[in-house]
Amino acid sequence: MYHPYFRGKQFELITIREMAALLAEKNFVPVIEPVRESLGSLKKTLDAVSEAGGSAIVIVNPYHGDHQENGSSITGLLQEDFGDDESISAGILLRNGMTVEEVMACYQQHVDHSPVLIHAGFTEPKALSVELADSMSNLTNIFVEDHAKLLYRKHFDRSNRILVRDGFKRQRNADYVEMEEFSDLNVTYTELGMAGFGDFLMVGDAYTEGGGPAYAVAIHLTFIDPEKDDVMYIYHFVSDTKDTPTDPAGKFGQALAKLIAKLDSGTSHILETKAIQEFRALHEKGHFPGLGYVKKLSMKHHIETLADYLG
Repeated sequence: MYHPYFRGKQFELITIREMAALLAEKNFVPVIEPVRESLGSLKKTLDAVSEAGGSAIVIVNPYHGDHQENGSSITGLLQEDFGDDESISAGILLRNGMTVEEVMACYQQHVDHSPVLIHAGFTEPKALSVELADSMSNLTNIFVEDHAKLLYRKHFDRSNRILVRDGFKRQRNADYVEMEEFSDLNVTYTELGMAGFGDFLMVGDAYTEGGGPAYAVAIHLTFIDPEKDDVMYIYHFVSDTKDTPTDPAGKFGQALAKLIAKLDSGTSHILETKAIQEFRALHEKGHFPGLGYVKKLSMKHHIETLADYLG
């Protein structure tokens, strides 16, 4: 049903591990694009997903990060450590410039790992659908919406189809408005003929290797508004200090104070998740855990919110 798309950085993988039980319980299937050369943390994460009784899709030909030129070590990991594990699927990323022949060669190489096709810029859907005709009914196709419009998706309408939308409009932290719409796919995906939906959480599809010093600190939190047809929105709680790269702890304190004030107003629609309880505890202690940890809490809150909404 829900397919959160993660790039395999440290805190993304930790998020999946810590949420493995809930992901499994709700049949949420994370898509992981490994971007770090070392695969130890990825293996640990997949072990946690498998032990919890969940499923995951691992992209074997990443577009970003250290495996951009050669994903053979990811393939090796799947074959050696998860060869008999039906819960771990091979994801094949279909980008601009790939030929049908290249897609099919990768598909055949990973046929023992229930390959899932992730459409993100590929330009020959009709020809590919002809090649896959015999296996279409057993195939899952994931479409990144910005790259795969309605006509494109129609070529794969006999398959299990998932639509992924980037609801996070990334900009400089200092420039975020307090609140904006994130996505309505949680409500509309079946109307669009999809079996499920996904997003890039509050990280977004745009990939960066690591930010510079934060002139402003922002906490991004999603919520579902029952008064607006259950559309998902996102708050951006931004620090008041925005003109210096120093004192991230102080800026986090400012952003967190705004978050707590909104929660305590009783009008926020923010679900009181375990992640929110942890934000409250950080506020009470006056503790700054680091920006990566803050992003992890926001991602966990997002997953908990959708888990609650989808029952």
